[in-house]
Amino acid sequence: MKILLELRPALDGHAGIPQETRLLFRGLRMIESLDVDGMIIHSGRVLAKALPADPGYMNNRESADREIYKLSRTIISLQESLHPKLLHRTGIDIDQLMGSLSMVFTHLFGSSQKLTAFDAAHFRDFIWRNFFAKTLPESDFELVTGANYRVSRLPWTMMHLCGLNSRQLGFHFYPRLNTSDFNIFISQTPFPGTISKGTKLVVRYHDAIPVLMPHTISDKTFHQASHFHALKCNVKNGAHFACVSEATRKDLLSIFPEAADRAVTIHNMVSHHYFPEDSSPTRVPEIVRTRMHSGVKVVAPGSDLLSQYSKKMLPPPKAKVGAAPFEYLLMVSTIEPRKNHLSLLAAWEQIRTEQFPNMKLVIVGMLGWSYESIVKKFKPWQERGELFLLEDVPSPELRLLYRHAKATVCPSFAEGFDFSGVEAMRCGGAVVASRIPVHEEIYGNAAEFFSPYSIVDLVTAINCVISSANSERRNELVVNGASVSARYLPERILPHWKAFLDSKLAS
Repeated sequence: MKILLELRPALDGHAGIPQETRLLFRGLRMIESLDVDGMIIHSGRVLAKALPADPGYMNNRESADREIYKLSRTIISLQESLHPKLLHRTGIDIDQLMGSLSMVFTHLFGSSQKLTAFDAAHFRDFIWRNFFAKTLPESDFELVTGANYRVSRLPWTMMHLCGLNSRQLGFHFYPRLNTSDFNIFISQTPFPGTISKGTKLVVRYHDAIPVLMPHTISDKTFHQASHFHALKCNVKNGAHFACVSEATRKDLLSIFPEAADRAVTIHNMVSHHYFPEDSSPTRVPEIVRTRMHSGVKVVAPGSDLLSQYSKKMLPPPKAKVGAAPFEYLLMVSTIEPRKNHLSLLAAWEQIRTEQFPNMKLVIVGMLGWSYESIVKKFKPWQERGELFLLEDVPSPELRLLYRHAKATVCPSFAEGFDFSGVEAMRCGGAVVASRIPVHEEIYGNAAEFFSPYSIVDLVTAINCVISSANSERRNELVVNGASVSARYLPERILPHWKAFLDSKLAS
């Protein structure tokens, strides 16, 4: 079975959809009956052509140096314009303009965009470090860099704009991609295009938040419209949907009930980076010190940066005998409104005042959108050395933070899956989570739940887990977490993928 899997999200970020994209590609590559290629496409850049994918090309190939030159140009086009001098003088993006015209003429004449072939043999470093290194261990290097790749020249955003703008002109079309070499194409979000008749579209559906909670998303007008109209087109054209949770599947069907027979639930896989290990909590201060967010560090006027952080904000990397331990609550999430950071902040402030005056708050996550008011609330506590915002924490260090946190808190108002709670459970940590459908489904009996709209309820839930008087409850959550999180190991999830893909090919 020939499968083409979109890799666009893997170019961005560590967690969430980027992480799932890497894990899914790796996992499907491990199934012997599947022949999986990766599709290289950029959100905003028109890519240079790679090599012809036609079978006849092998009988009339260009010279090796010419092929390598073309592939090298494809790599450059992922990172910068191929016309920098002209762009600098005119301010016009020639690639974007030509790409738009190409889509229009392609549609009018009934043809489709050909996908070119990217031979990774000479460019494994590029493939590995740009698409996979943020999630996968080095042992997967050969597995993923040895795959075949196809290049889609048109940017994802331009494909969405093509569909949205054509609606305003009284007709409606998305670009066509020639996927005739493949039985199945897997898109990581609603797909803004059409594919060859012989190829079945599978949308990996993560959440309906852009439609059901548009007040929480970035670039609201475009994001909501692009998600909805591409999704509607996919449903109309008979796409299948592999939803990351049953809660997400129900949200999808609440919008498009006609997709019920084509929507299944296949949970995300947890990365094999997360597992229980014996480690010392004395490394935690060192990790916190070295991973503090570069964009929002707070230093008192006139203070030296190094002395500020090493002497005031954190205990020394190796705690002295008798020194107070570094105790902390942990949250791992992008800084954006839907994640509910401010409720956790308010609950933590109350907990410090009433019972645990030395409890720190450690938040791991990149800056997302509409984060300014959140970071502003963090600032006084950062200046006092009580709250720490971290970024780019590698998996081995995050594993240690999960392990030694008094609790990992997942307070979101809405999620599609939420990796952080499962990862914490895999590492032997205790989880406190908002009582939303997806958390109750994914975390089961391995989390202490609270209402995301009640700070009082959140305080009670955290105290139930971190108080020495309730040590039995914390131990119970850790034991249950080991069992619950094992449901999402690759060896448990991949058989569901194989059965699903086999059924799509047979139907």
